[in-house]
Amino acid sequence: MNLKALYIPLFLFFSFSLTGCNDSPEEREITSEEIQQETAQLNAFFEEEFQKDLEESPMLQTRLGIKTDYDAWDDYSHLRYAEDLEKARRRLDFLKKEIDPEVLEGQDALSYELYRQELENEIEDYDFRLYNYPVNQMFGVHAELPAFLINMHKIDSVSDAKAYIARLNKVPQVMEDVITGLELREMNQIMPPTFVFAHTVEASQNVLAGRPFEKSTEASALLEDFSEKVEQLDIPEAQKNELILEAQEALLTSVKPAYENLIAKLEDQQQRATNQHGVWKFPKGNKFYETALKRTTTTDLTAEEIHEIGLSEVARIHKEMEDIMEQVGFEGSLQDFFKFMREDEQFYYENTEEGRERYLTEATALINTMKGRLDELFLTKPEADIIVKAVEPFREKSAGKAFYQRPALDGSRPGTYYANLYDMEAMPIYQMEALAYHEGLPGHHMQLAIAQELDSLAMFRKLGGYGSYIEGWGLYSELLPKEIGFYEDPYSDFGRLAMELWRSIRLVVDTGIHSKKWTREEAIDYYVQNSPNAESDAVKMVERHIVMPGQATAYKIGMNKILELREYAKKELGEEFDLREFHDVVLTNGSVPLNVLEELVVEWVQIEKTS
Repeated sequence: MNLKALYIPLFLFFSFSLTGCNDSPEEREITSEEIQQETAQLNAFFEEEFQKDLEESPMLQTRLGIKTDYDAWDDYSHLRYAEDLEKARRRLDFLKKEIDPEVLEGQDALSYELYRQELENEIEDYDFRLYNYPVNQMFGVHAELPAFLINMHKIDSVSDAKAYIARLNKVPQVMEDVITGLELREMNQIMPPTFVFAHTVEASQNVLAGRPFEKSTEASALLEDFSEKVEQLDIPEAQKNELILEAQEALLTSVKPAYENLIAKLEDQQQRATNQHGVWKFPKGNKFYETALKRTTTTDLTAEEIHEIGLSEVARIHKEMEDIMEQVGFEGSLQDFFKFMREDEQFYYENTEEGRERYLTEATALINTMKGRLDELFLTKPEADIIVKAVEPFREKSAGKAFYQRPALDGSRPGTYYANLYDMEAMPIYQMEALAYHEGLPGHHMQLAIAQELDSLAMFRKLGGYGSYIEGWGLYSELLPKEIGFYEDPYSDFGRLAMELWRSIRLVVDTGIHSKKWTREEAIDYYVQNSPNAESDAVKMVERHIVMPGQATAYKIGMNKILELREYAKKELGEEFDLREFHDVVLTNGSVPLNVLEELVVEWVQIEKTS
């Protein structure tokens, strides 16, 4: 498997559909010795292949707290695609020839099926290996490299500082490989639409803002980060100054020309870009989108079915919002209420440092309050802590509204809820509760930290993930607190509905753009007309849909499935239904496709009914 998929931001995962997971084998007598032997062989294989992938990924090593290749970047060359394909074929061949799945039990049997299906999907998707935009406003090497150094590269010694400098000096090779990939995609008629280039050029230029790139009283983001980390070392001042001078030299002689080359390539391609926004413009674009939806939702839902689900959910939530309008005594239409919520000053903190600090303080307080109520909802809780941080200035303008970063496996780094406070008008107070619950507790932190801490899971399952499960749980976690008395302020409850509405609109718009050939402007207008969010929110989301086809459908499809399974369990178990046990089933098997989650819940229900 390509481990790059294991450490990119959560919202980027293309998940894997799974079929036939529990096909009943022919009955035969299996000894405990056979089970132990086959299980040991499978887990040894998983560990061996994980270590091979880890050895090939210096960046994953760093994320896991390993400093073996602390001075290196991953291989960004397009030549890796063929190597990864061969690796997937070899691994699949081993699974099919050397492992007998009929002998496996429990998590080992599930791990076998998940791993096998991942490999089959990777092989099947090879034809679409170039069907993405490696540099875009949501993610890309231009933002990934500085964010990685700032957030992941710790400096605990002089050798760590030297490794940081070495990474700076190796940025040109990374950029050269990425530029080659951009050229290769253009040759295959795959290039972002025009608007993307303005974002990526500006974001790349931001990395080169400040000293030593230009005369300024302020240091660049990278120089400031390096200097602050080196200042913490217990070494002579002269040695600190020497290291900082070395970093400045690397920034000027390696990082600056590398980014200038990337900017030049982006500006060159911008001249040939078009305003066609959907992937229908690609060769075999419709087939690619069909595959993207399947991988993202882990279902066989078509674009048309997903579009219709979205329209239905939008209508339902609008009705619930009208009920809140009545509750607060607002007179006027739903659109009038949306305008009121968008424009009234009471719903926004000031666009100042004080306003941003207040937001972070209150978001932290919401998560801390939820910590005290977790026992009512969960049997298993994460050991890792969670903190709230603002998105860093160098990437805040183009980054998403909020996102979560997993804790380090070794416990050296807590889970982090990042709030993007660049535009405070895009972060209304009435949505603060739902956003904190989604990204923090009981949302992604609850889910992903627990998965990493499960001894029973193979490493690829601890670090991997399925978008519909991960984001489905996040959206479900916005609703869950309401059921134990949170959202006392009706405006906050409106905010919860606004967030769910937003994810429902995504179903309509994503499919609208990529299947129905909606324009960017039509898509933005649908968001503005049907939600209370700021227009800047709508623009960002539509542009996200365009560069990440299918990804945003995961949230609502996943939430609907979790709620459907919960209602099934409630109906089947009656008074014996325990919400905490249901959550244990959902969370203590790690991230799984939705049809596997269904099988796990059904199995649990049947066991509970017979016990």
